[in-house]
Amino acid sequence: MTLTQLRSFVEVAATGSVREAAARLVVSQPAVSAAVAALQRDLGVPLVARDGRGLELTPAGQVFAGYARQVLGLLEEARGAAAGQLHPERGRVRLAAVTTAGEHVLPPYLAAFRARCPEAEVTLEVGNRSRVWELLGFREVDLVIAGRPPGNGRFASLATRTNRLVVVAPAGRAPAGGAPAGAAPAGDGRRQVSIQELAAQVWLLREPGSGTRSTTEELFDELGISPSTLTLGSNGAIRESVRAGLGVTLISRDAVIRELERGGLEQWCCSGVPLERGWHAVARAGEEPPPTAKLFLAGLAVPVKGGGSEPFRLS
Repeated sequence: MTLTQLRSFVEVAATGSVREAAARLVVSQPAVSAAVAALQRDLGVPLVARDGRGLELTPAGQVFAGYARQVLGLLEEARGAAAGQLHPERGRVRLAAVTTAGEHVLPPYLAAFRARCPEAEVTLEVGNRSRVWELLGFREVDLVIAGRPPGNGRFASLATRTNRLVVVAPAGRAPAGGAPAGAAPAGDGRRQVSIQELAAQVWLLREPGSGTRSTTEELFDELGISPSTLTLGSNGAIRESVRAGLGVTLISRDAVIRELERGGLEQWCCSGVPLERGWHAVARAGEEPPPTAKLFLAGLAVPVKGGGSEPFRLS
């Protein structure tokens, strides 16, 4: 069993295609096929089977894929830890973040880290909540920046920062669904509205699997409302759709702070909103992050330009 075989199998498992796996590995398709075939011979069980035009994992393949990902993730973690042991500022840190944190919270901290440690290697994968916890669980990243980690005991929050979720609407004009009857916005751009007025609006939601979507659905339950909804795939699409008058949304203030300050959007306040949540820097429970990851983590506690109203607080 070789690392080449494991990498080939993991990519086939992820894509369901030898062609796509080869493209991601930058090798030939015959090389991928040969590696997977050799791995199956070594294990003595079939790992993949034909499924129409693609491949699917057998039950044995599904089990083995999890182990293979952890082996490869642990190897990359070991390389980074060894490289950073003597000189952490020259090592490697592998990050994953949910979309809002990756797009609107982390960039100034990444810039500050690069300024302090220009020789460090930083990788960042941005995805939805289920994706980032999967990456951390399989040891494919060192730290995750997201909302509260799952309560399964596998992960531990090492630093926190306030994440204020606000309802935003177009400034100065009514969104689709009718004009609000609430008071005019105060000087800070906030408008008081009733629960009934919130229920009358079209709500723009992120895709299933998004933490913000789950929180919005929980808010509907708490307020006892069932408004019309429209699903869009990104914060950017939602933000621009709100500005265009398509509806309202619950979103992290970090994602719309510029629009609120410039008057392009206004914040609606009601019983239960804004919501106070937290951004968490999370690692695997019971483990020390690699040296360079610890260096990055320490930097989250330092105020940075463009980093919002507060730095992270180390646990």
